[in-house]
Amino acid sequence: MAVRIRLRRIGKTPKGKPHFRVSVFDESKGRDSRVIEELGYYKPTSGEAVLKKERIAAWVKNGAQLSDTVKNLLKKNK
Repeated sequence: MAVRIRLRRIGKTPKGKPHFRVSVFDESKGRDSRVIEELGYYKPTSGEAVLKKERIAAWVKNGAQLSDTVKNLLKKNK
């Protein structure tokens, strides 16, 4: 099973207040499917991002792929 670390939208769409959770998914599942583990969150309106960097590093060490957006978030928060 290939896993991927990517964003899952949880914010309200009509109000224009998006919030995202950084989550581990099975690669073949959709954006809002069942997650394996939650690794943090991101609020683009305020630019706030809280990430569990140790857990992300552990998943990557075990073969998980990062999405482009999550890679950019990690670069910005280091």
